Amino acid sequence: MLEETFKNIDHTDAECESKLKEMIKLDSLSIKYHDKVILDNISLKIDGHLNILGANGSGKSTLARAICGLTQYDGEIYIDGRNIKELSLKQRAKLLTYIPTKLEVYDEFISVEEFVLLSRFTYKDSFFDYSSNDKKIAKNTLEFLNISHLASHPLSSLSSGEAQLVSLASSLVAQSRIIILDEPTANLDPKNAKTIAKHIKGLKEYHQIILITHDLELASYINSPTLFLKDFSASYYEKYDEFYNEARLEELYGTSFDGLAVRYD
Repeated sequence: MLEETFKNIDHTDAECESKLKEMIKLDSLSIKYHDKVILDNISLKIDGHLNILGANGSGKSTLARAICGLTQYDGEIYIDGRNIKELSLKQRAKLLTYIPTKLEVYDEFISVEEFVLLSRFTYKDSFFDYSSNDKKIAKNTLEFLNISHLASHPLSSLSSGEAQLVSLASSLVAQSRIIILDEPTANLDPKNAKTIAKHIKGLKEYHQIILITHDLELASYINSPTLFLKDFSASYYEKYDEFYNEARLEELYGTSFDGLAVRYD
């Protein structure tokens, strides 16, 4: 089973106990781009896993980047009582990882193994090479995700599905407590999408997972409380049936549904 395999890898560091979840608190959070309001005065407590949904342009990725400290905002964001503005880059990297929709390749010649190992940088002593433990964690992670055969391949040679698995490997090697995934199954074929979905669900036992997606089937499968962004604000649905019903979906998305599928007739 996926979970049993994951236990044997021990990706979580000594400070991170199994099933640990951080409290994320948004206090009067507002974000603008060039005077365009994206999110307006959102106050919310997130005490576990979360799915973030909403229409295009509703601010899903913007919210994720703000939580990671990757974009400017007004208000405050706290993780486990700590203001993220007061955390060092190394502290932030150990606490959370953001996986964007598409793997960005800055060095077309860097191999998968080298790229994944970079996520151990925050644990590495300055001016020293990565430790044998760092390399073991990277190697075991590639094996766990069944992509060890790609270790020597350059990032630029990967398919979309392979790139998503490598992004996931990178986040696991970082041993962050919180993993934020932004549209992890976008542009994937059904088989690769299913593979990614199973990994995400399995990781919920060991990491706090925040999933951003347009895929209602995926969100339903992951089955976390839902944060829906619309009209610059956020609505929180803790229970599955509060959100995943045709009446609610039609109200929020403004179109007809047949179960979780949009009706085109």
